[in-house]
Amino acid sequence: MSSYLFKKGHIIDPATGLDTVKDVLVVDGVIAAIRDAIDEEHAEVFDLDGMVLAPGFCDMHVHFREPGQEYKESLQTGALSAAAGGFTAVACMPNTVPTIDNAETALYIRTKTEHFPVEVLPIGAITKGREGKELAPMAELRAAGAVAFSDDGTCVNNTKLLRIALEYAGMFDLPVIQHAEDPYLFAGGVMHEGFVSTSIGLPGIPRLAEDVIVARDIAVAEYVDGVYHVAHVSSAGAVQAVRSAKERGLKVTCEVTPHHFTLTDEHVRGYNTNTKMNPPLRTRDDVIAMKEALRDGVIDAIATDHAPHAIFEKEVEYAHAPFGIVGLETAIGLSMTELVHTGYLTVFELIEKMSTNPRRILRLPDIRIEEGVPANFTFFHPEQEWTVDAAQFKSRSKNTPFHGMVLRGRPRGIFNRQQLVWIAE
Repeated sequence: MSSYLFKKGHIIDPATGLDTVKDVLVVDGVIAAIRDAIDEEHAEVFDLDGMVLAPGFCDMHVHFREPGQEYKESLQTGALSAAAGGFTAVACMPNTVPTIDNAETALYIRTKTEHFPVEVLPIGAITKGREGKELAPMAELRAAGAVAFSDDGTCVNNTKLLRIALEYAGMFDLPVIQHAEDPYLFAGGVMHEGFVSTSIGLPGIPRLAEDVIVARDIAVAEYVDGVYHVAHVSSAGAVQAVRSAKERGLKVTCEVTPHHFTLTDEHVRGYNTNTKMNPPLRTRDDVIAMKEALRDGVIDAIATDHAPHAIFEKEVEYAHAPFGIVGLETAIGLSMTELVHTGYLTVFELIEKMSTNPRRILRLPDIRIEEGVPANFTFFHPEQEWTVDAAQFKSRSKNTPFHGMVLRGRPRGIFNRQQLVWIAE
């Protein structure tokens, strides 16, 4: 029998409205008691004084490179990175090799990770090979455990295919997650199109590439009553389109990444390839729009778009480097620093956007902190300052623009599937 006693944790559970400081006793993976004070001599004791105990965080948008590119990230190293970042569940995008466009690949991911403390949930491709030509077997993928459908990394540009995908996904009440980017407006660009791109001589990607696809997709989703989710929203125009859709009662949601509410295109001036991501870092006005949309609830979730790349792939000229950065291990620190400690969100609202809302978008059951249910927690210290050191990342890749940054708010561990991952100070 295993027994863990977590003392004096600040428990915040948006699903039940719980917001209190109590002791929590977990026996054999189940919450056995929640009391003002618990004494259990046989339990392993952890002092949570000053820390938050929240329902396990869920990152609904990561890229683990297995199968096919394990030199960047395997399922195991990805899960280790997620645990170190405070996540008990992640949904992995289908741009693996081969693509997650069949039941065998989806089942491979579920089976290989079923004993990890972090639940790894496959997202099935919308189209075969993510080529945008022929619909993937969505019913088969759903039966194999897919929690959503996406061709992330590329946009479903064919409007008729998108319509059919929304109709099929709607049969399972699952979202179609769009990488919103017009390929013709995007072509050749490596950063946001604007004053900075012109001044440093790099080809730009206009906001319009994102805005037109989000506007088109919402029109299609409204026509078929589809469940539609915008991945990594980055432009003020796209956010405004989502706001309008929500006001009309459509089943439209969106997510934002920590780098899109933290950095701007000014950070590209040093040609650091770890500032190259897709969608690109945009302007200060866009960053403020992301924060305001998080505050007013238009943006539902915070997701990392964790995209590992090997060092040799990033250490090239800016134009030739791949898009993307790792993000799992800096997500809580950046979100606390940029959103909570600046007054845009409360800790309660942050937990909603990193735990409750992503699970609801993916139609996963709420995690509840109450006696008699399996323990699934994230622990973090909201005030602890720490310096990002990429060399200490659990991820196999180290491509982050935040190395050396001082953050306020740090993940301290997770408990899930009867396993505790505790991060020492």
